[in-house]
Amino acid sequence: MTGDPRRRLLDEAVLTWMREDPWCDDEARFDALAHELFAFQFEHCAPYRGFCRNRGVDPSSIASWHEIPCVPTGAFKELTLTSFPPAETRHVFRTSGTSTTSRGSLHLDTLALYEASLLPTFRFHLLPDLPAAGRVRIEVLAPPPEEASDSSLSHMFGVAIAKLGSEASRYAVLRGSLDTEALRVRLERDVEAEEPILLCGTAFGFVHFLEYLEEHGDFLRLPAGTHLMETGGFKGRSRELPREELYAELEARLGVPAECVVNQYGMTELGSQFYDSVLRQPQRPRRKLGPPWVRARIVDPESGRPLAPGEIGSIAIFDLANTGSVCAIQTADLGRAIEDGFEVLGREPEAEARGCSIAADVLLAGVGS
Repeated sequence: MTGDPRRRLLDEAVLTWMREDPWCDDEARFDALAHELFAFQFEHCAPYRGFCRNRGVDPSSIASWHEIPCVPTGAFKELTLTSFPPAETRHVFRTSGTSTTSRGSLHLDTLALYEASLLPTFRFHLLPDLPAAGRVRIEVLAPPPEEASDSSLSHMFGVAIAKLGSEASRYAVLRGSLDTEALRVRLERDVEAEEPILLCGTAFGFVHFLEYLEEHGDFLRLPAGTHLMETGGFKGRSRELPREELYAELEARLGVPAECVVNQYGMTELGSQFYDSVLRQPQRPRRKLGPPWVRARIVDPESGRPLAPGEIGSIAIFDLANTGSVCAIQTADLGRAIEDGFEVLGREPEAEARGCSIAADVLLAGVGS
């Protein structure tokens, strides 16, 4: 835990909320903590301070957490945005990318908040019927954390398996390759055992596995009660599947109905994740829900002005788990509000170019302010 007394109190307050059972959605509590965290990050993160001053905002000028300036995700490709001394960095998560593209990075001085946030959210949305001390076999179509130490997704799966997974839990991606044959064999054993599992991974990985099953003419019927979590994009070796088509093929090839498939919405720059509501609230519209220490808003991509329900705009996230970096982030994704959650509609046109431009022109100018 950080040595800064003020930061330590903030961390303890957020951790206390994360560990409460049941959750308590308290707007006044969120607003108070967001004010404190914004003031701390304004003081300790020089680029962010300059960014806020460029917008005429400081901790004394805001009346609500809604007014905290959001940093575009593109900024994390240009700068190390931390509210602690760089020497105290203990872990770095990086966004996916290639050797020819820059990768965003989140520097952390502690993993305590990230892990405390992910576990109850993961369990709440993916394993609503799991007994308090229960465990389930978790099959992951992603590499283990020891093979992808800078992947926040792999780290999340590692924590989930350690705390919620049975001894039979496995990773299907090893040494950079999806072992489709071994995965098929393990899933066939699950069918024979008639024990429901939690099948998790990137949509990219599922498309590859579905293509393998199609090539071999294989159909599986995973046990009733099996839940599936997918995240990310939908491109396979030779095609790109819309989500509806992916879910239809998952049901046809694996026997998992769409109402048991949960999409996760998360990103490297955040300490918390959102999940589809289908398992918790099957009778209500499918939408993304997060834990009570996170808020999402739909805003105008250029002005940051909040939009009315149903209007399409950028998704802005306010995450109290981000105590060591910046708690307010404007994503490069488009969405619209649905009831108490939101729907993700795709990437914003030219979002990365604009985000990186803002980072270079405004955030860099704020260093030393």
